[in-house]
Amino acid sequence: MTRSLITGAHGFVGRHLKAHLTSSGDEVHGVDREVDVTDLGGLVTAFAAIAPQVVYHLAALTHVGDSWRNPDDFTRVNVVGTLNVLEAARRAAPDAVVIVVSSADVYGVVDESELPLDEGHPPRPASPYAQSKIEAERLAREAAHLGQRVVIVRPFNHIGPGQARSFVVPALVSRLVEARDLGASSVSVGDLSARRDFCDVRDVVRAYRLLATFGAAGEVYNVASGHDVAISDIAQWLVARLAPEVRLSVSEALLRPVELPVSRGSFAKLQRATGWEPRITLARSLEDVVEEFTEGRPNLST
Repeated sequence: MTRSLITGAHGFVGRHLKAHLTSSGDEVHGVDREVDVTDLGGLVTAFAAIAPQVVYHLAALTHVGDSWRNPDDFTRVNVVGTLNVLEAARRAAPDAVVIVVSSADVYGVVDESELPLDEGHPPRPASPYAQSKIEAERLAREAAHLGQRVVIVRPFNHIGPGQARSFVVPALVSRLVEARDLGASSVSVGDLSARRDFCDVRDVVRAYRLLATFGAAGEVYNVASGHDVAISDIAQWLVARLAPEVRLSVSEALLRPVELPVSRGSFAKLQRATGWEPRITLARSLEDVVEEFTEGRPNLST
């Protein structure tokens, strides 16, 4: 049995990770806002009390659009917070493996000819959020160079039940359900032309646990499906599923300053290290999100 500590344990990914670790027989401890990652003293106290063997550092600000409006907050939480988590582990749990969750957003705007993106692709961060993750990665590499057991993960887009409505799929589902119930004729959306690599969050957390055992210190691993899908295709599937009479209308207010046209990752390095591959189909992920909004029960099981 492994004693694990999750930062950001009450968030979308944290709840799924806790469920997966628990079902795998691990002893799981979680901290969230009650232990602020910008408070080094509080972190050291929490780490000393728990003495984790694995730390999953999920706590972060993650909404790309918000990062343009509040870049200093993203630096404070994502960069300083990561530095504090690494330092708390060094002081209070020096033998622990620390999984530092970055983001595939660090790859930035790429040409389709460069796909699929592997871990050797040069980062080109195109938002304050992505820049904060690059800085967090730098700190993680420095800690690994100094002897800490730190593994860096770059997940591509997540999907699944329990995600906040500020993200594209739950936002579309909630707006379509509301429009259907109110008899509205249209729903406002942002840019639907982008293509994204979606992994089900339950597959993502499975990868995190495997990397805690088999990941090499100082290395970076993508978590990706290896396929990309147009947001417009997902939107049309959801319209047909939930509200066939509703029209989608692009709103300027929902557009980002910079939109990444296409993203698709390679999970070959992760598979070589752990044997991982995605199990949950996009169709099942979408159905589970729809069920959450229509039935009110997020599904945390794999």
